[in-house]
Amino acid sequence: MRTDSIEEIGIDGNGRLFVKPLNLRFPMIWRSGAEVHWDAKYLFLYSPKPREWSYLDWYKHIIAVAMEGDGGYCELSITGTTLWTNVPAELQQQIMELS
Repeated sequence: MRTDSIEEIGIDGNGRLFVKPLNLRFPMIWRSGAEVHWDAKYLFLYSPKPREWSYLDWYKHIIAVAMEGDGGYCELSITGTTLWTNVPAELQQQIMELS
């Protein structure tokens, strides 16, 4: 299984949760049909703005979809250097508890 560090986790100006891998790229992840997309300009995976799911649900989904597809399995991991952008402290804590 391939692994990569998560460089950044954030919520962008459109309300989308994003997860930015340090090295790996996922240009074809849209093919999974799981509403997880790749932003080729900013180099991150992102979800739509939450409707029924919470940001935590979307984070778990993004991580699961990355493990399932786009050319093989990839485990994305939070590190001590992961940046948090516009993520409320409570959500950060919930995400960290998953690691």
